[in-house]
Amino acid sequence: MMCPFCGYREDRVIDSRESKEGDSIRRRRQCLSCERRFTTYERCDEVPYMVIKKDGRREKFDRQKVLNGLLRACEKRPVSMGKLAELVDEIESLIVESPEREIATTLIGERLMERLRSLDKIAYVRFASVYRDFQDVEEFLSELKNLMLQRKV
Repeated sequence: MMCPFCGYREDRVIDSRESKEGDSIRRRRQCLSCERRFTTYERCDEVPYMVIKKDGRREKFDRQKVLNGLLRACEKRPVSMGKLAELVDEIESLIVESPEREIATTLIGERLMERLRSLDKIAYVRFASVYRDFQDVEEFLSELKNLMLQRKV
């Protein structure tokens, strides 16, 4: 395994644990060069789950892509990495438990926005502005007004 900090290719495994669901193994590793620690996850290689994009294209589901979007929305917000990891796990479970091997990105986006709305309002608005592709300030303000109305209810 290549160290994400220095690129050295040798490490030692400090700790291994099976996930709660039993579908992956979490390993804590330490680089033999810089001695920094990092975590890796081992999963079975399966037939990939696909997501159907808004324009009809199909792509392989990518956990990291979902997490990156959430990280951008939650930048400088009081949302823990644990909560974001839970969100990504929830989305991955949604896909895995689906009887189809394909799922629309619109369903994924709506589920993420629903969860972000209850987690952090600012992160929700940031995510929604990119996901819904707001073209002007009026669309942005409209979403804020909806959020404020829901808060009063």
